[in-house]
Amino acid sequence: MRLWLLGCGNMAGAMLQQWIASGVVTPENVFVVNRQDRELPAGVRQGRTFPDAPAPDFLQLGIKPQQLGDIAPLPPGDYGLISILAGADVATLAARFPGHPVVRAMPNLPVALGKGVVALHGARTPGIDALMAPLGLVEWIEDETLFDQGTVLSGCGPAFVYRFIDALAAAGTELGFSPDQAQRLAIATVEGAGLLAAQADAPPSVLADRVASPGGSTRQGLNVLDRDDAIKTLLRETLAASARRTAEMAAEARR
Repeated sequence: MRLWLLGCGNMAGAMLQQWIASGVVTPENVFVVNRQDRELPAGVRQGRTFPDAPAPDFLQLGIKPQQLGDIAPLPPGDYGLISILAGADVATLAARFPGHPVVRAMPNLPVALGKGVVALHGARTPGIDALMAPLGLVEWIEDETLFDQGTVLSGCGPAFVYRFIDALAAAGTELGFSPDQAQRLAIATVEGAGLLAAQADAPPSVLADRVASPGGSTRQGLNVLDRDDAIKTLLRETLAASARRTAEMAAEARR
């Protein structure tokens, strides 16, 4: 599979890392266009413009959404267009780059380990599922409005989980652990809990109750999180703030 990337920042770089590690693409079949050279996997070529070569199977847009209007005409060819631009809808992309089937993809950073989430919307171009499968859980979302909300849940979600880990570790230091040890304990706790939740025969709400014996220490802690739906309210407001910004970026991309 031949793959060209327009922009290769943190997210596109994470995807590329796993694509090469899984063998779905080989470095010599990848070309990256960036404003300046970046550190890329060995064998991946890069430059300021795309090469005069046979067209790729897919070309992925990985720039900032506000740079959409600055993109020069894309190379000719019969290839699929993948966009990881937050807020840029299919209609906007199809009008900007006519002649290419468009699929929007919203990955999150754990794709670098093959443990990510990739939401997809748009043209089910042959080969797109095989390309995305090594990255983790792949979910097609038919409603584009819901797709934008999915970018908030799974795309932004890792950052919110990292904040929780950091807060859990900070609370651990208040109990007397050193910062380094508290962080190790917090990271390992979240990693193990997440793996167990993914394999369990019950939802997380039930798993929490299984950990918490009546009148025990876990139950006392859960009472704090559950009081007045405190943690649910916090996360609802967190996702709502991200959703508002996503809508603003979509409006900017359509201008």
